[in-house]
Amino acid sequence: MRDSEMTTCAPTLLELQWAVRRDVLGLADGAASEYVVPDGLAPQARLAIYRNTANSTLLTALRLTYPAVQALVGSEFFEGATRRFIGQCPPLSAHLDSYGGSFPDFLAQMPEAASLAYLTDTARLEWVVNQVLHAPDGKPLDLRRLEQLADADIETVRFLPSPAARVLESCFPVDVIWHAVLSRDDSALAGINLDADPVWLYVHRGTSGVAVDRITEEQCRFTAALLAGRPLHDALVDGPDAGTSVWLAHLLASGCFVDVCLSSQASRRATGRQVA
Repeated sequence: MRDSEMTTCAPTLLELQWAVRRDVLGLADGAASEYVVPDGLAPQARLAIYRNTANSTLLTALRLTYPAVQALVGSEFFEGATRRFIGQCPPLSAHLDSYGGSFPDFLAQMPEAASLAYLTDTARLEWVVNQVLHAPDGKPLDLRRLEQLADADIETVRFLPSPAARVLESCFPVDVIWHAVLSRDDSALAGINLDADPVWLYVHRGTSGVAVDRITEEQCRFTAALLAGRPLHDALVDGPDAGTSVWLAHLLASGCFVDVCLSSQASRRATGRQVA
């Protein structure tokens, strides 16, 4: 642009950043080119370099998050699907570990993937594993906190979940598929029965890495209730299985929770977050 034009209509830094972002992510056609000095290379050619780099970076991030999905569909199909996904669902932040959470739902809507009924749930498992893997560290609940509770508090106690603990259910044996694909175990893949019973999974991070454990439906429902912040008393009423107390002890030992609070305290915390 000419100096006189720059003086009268120069964009703010924020406007310039948004224009470049839209162009680099393919959300606009040349909107940022008027702010780029040619200097021997056309503005769009310069922006294309950054666009290619951005797409390549996002593609690599999705490959790292969904290695089993890529192995199941092949590199060519995976790259085509992810490029389409990147165009429709650009990242909302620079934190690449948090990018791609809606990819399983995107796969579910792809006509080309309709014949692979188990693909979406396999992708959901990989996303949960990614969340657990990159979740911030949390100090496991000190069991002495439970000893400090009064008897009257038991009905209102809630557990604060670890960010590295999740549950997942699927109509397909996605844990077996995931393990077999990543370990390249062709015999295990050949032996998978897609019509087998549904699976319920407890995904958590321990000292040796991310674990994907099969659990019962009752254990999954109980764990999901506690992770969602329901009072322990209510979760026990909904699932009064004789082994629930044993399963709760297992959850505590695995670091599923980081603290406890009472329902009134949880309400005040939620209100404080809303006000903030």
